Amino acid sequence: MDFLNGVNALTLVFIALLVFAIAYRFYGIFLANKVLKLNAANVTPAIEFSDGKDYVATNRNVLFGHHFAAIAAAGPLVGPVLAAQFGYLPGALWILIGCVLGGGVHDMVVLFASVRHKGESLATIAGKEIGTGTGLIAGIAILFILILTLAGLSLACISAMHEASWSLFTVIATMPIAVIMGLIMRYRKDSVTLASIFGGIMLIASIVGGHELMQIPAISNIFHWKIETISIAITVYGFLASVLPVWLLLVPRDYLSTYLKIGTILMLTIGVIFVHPTLQMPALTQFVSGGGPVIGGPVLPFIFIVIACGAISGFHAIIATGTTPKMLTNEKEILFVGYGAMLVEGFVALMALIAACTLVPGDYFAINTPKEMYESFIALNPNLKAVDLAHFSEKIGVELQGRTGGAVSLAVGMAHIFNKIPYMDDVMAYWYNFAIMFEAVFILTAIDAGTRVGRFFLQEMIGRVIPRFNDKNWMPGIIISSLLFTFSWGYLVYTGNVSSIWPLFGISNQLLAACGLIVCTTMLIRMNRKKYALSAAIPGVFMALITFWAGYEQVVNMYMPQGKYLLAFLACVAMVLMFIVFVNSFKRWYQLSKMKADKVDYYGDTVKELVER
Repeated sequence: MDFLNGVNALTLVFIALLVFAIAYRFYGIFLANKVLKLNAANVTPAIEFSDGKDYVATNRNVLFGHHFAAIAAAGPLVGPVLAAQFGYLPGALWILIGCVLGGGVHDMVVLFASVRHKGESLATIAGKEIGTGTGLIAGIAILFILILTLAGLSLACISAMHEASWSLFTVIATMPIAVIMGLIMRYRKDSVTLASIFGGIMLIASIVGGHELMQIPAISNIFHWKIETISIAITVYGFLASVLPVWLLLVPRDYLSTYLKIGTILMLTIGVIFVHPTLQMPALTQFVSGGGPVIGGPVLPFIFIVIACGAISGFHAIIATGTTPKMLTNEKEILFVGYGAMLVEGFVALMALIAACTLVPGDYFAINTPKEMYESFIALNPNLKAVDLAHFSEKIGVELQGRTGGAVSLAVGMAHIFNKIPYMDDVMAYWYNFAIMFEAVFILTAIDAGTRVGRFFLQEMIGRVIPRFNDKNWMPGIIISSLLFTFSWGYLVYTGNVSSIWPLFGISNQLLAACGLIVCTTMLIRMNRKKYALSAAIPGVFMALITFWAGYEQVVNMYMPQGKYLLAFLACVAMVLMFIVFVNSFKRWYQLSKMKADKVDYYGDTVKELVER
């Protein structure tokens, strides 16, 4: 394994670009043409149910921006950074393989299923394809996971923007800019380019101008918000994004944020090309068997749980059955929006891993080890003492040791790469704060889309009891559902209670990914595509097994010995609910396998059984 140590980061970037390009050109097109048989002649929900609020036919480039911004939250940034504890090799392999064969497939088939089911949620699809009871159980599990996800993401966003006036100013500035972009695209024909140019110029102006304005104490103090204030502001923003027409705030802001996200990753890529940094982290560390200060468990199975969004993530199913299918103009665009956005997110995850692994291992562990554990950690691992951390802290002006969670080490890693460019040493603090702001924007775009999807989801569930809530245009239903859902995660954020439940997100998220693949496999088998359905079934079953394994390890070897009985109980509840969904799905597979394909559905496909759209 020694020959894998000291690898140049540029080599890894080149391999990733090559793998993703080949995957899109061959496997992505195979999925589109053979597995899903996408047909441009089919009318999508955005056209069929156009209402100017939620169902809005959207330019494919704008929709790509929204979808990518919504799915790419903290996961592809923080997960790979934390997984660097095991060395760069496990994370790099899982990102490349998981993204191509798992995440990309998941996002495409789930988006396809929702488009064929009127843009409805994964729980509703499960209810129609498998059974009403299964749909209800899946709905409860998904709602539970979504609330935890949004609360956890919000806390990560607050952590990034707390006492960061420049970041907060720029994030706030994106909102009025987005509204103006939305108005331009809505009321001026063929104006996407105009809105894009306006948004890009104003975004750059807010970034550069924000940095300069924050040098003025009187203005800086205005944007120096307390944690409680930011908590309330994020909750209010989530509510507004969920009730306002999708074209006015949510889509243009996500599209605008994509400029910053992809632009920053391109800058980081150019930095890697220019600097040629060496991966300081070895291919495998001594913590692959467990006992690390960042992740307590072994590399197997926890690498599949820690790196979620960059390889495969259940949260994507929430977006792919929420906002995106209601805006897709052409079924053929599922390849570009679904598979394409996942590959870009995989590349983001790989760049985050590279940024962390270019740090000296001692500096990486000094940042990510809790302060109270650091002395005992160094006593056991004297070869992992900090090397350049004091220099970084001095240049940035922030104490970096013990800043756990992944966000800070990513920001330092990015600043470290940019800092290697000639004459950049004096602006390291600039790069660090820019990276923190970049992470906050990444996270916030998932919060707004997730909240809107949660509103859709809650409306569907309440509609089972109060049918009037099924009317997506009934304003009282929209307001009540939005208030209930936003309050549920906003309360956890304000009180901080979710911090103790956050570890559940990894298990729950990957169970949801398995659920998306297994439920959609059922639909493909019903559509007489049994052989091709293996492309979704194999990664779905794999993720189910690996996540149950990780859940068992977490409950038995972590939660129970530490007396965290509530966490153990909630983890078991999530696994039991999903186990029931999986068993019912497998029963349905067996039933469908015995049926003949002798019926023609609404779209003209020969299928084994007709189900309600």
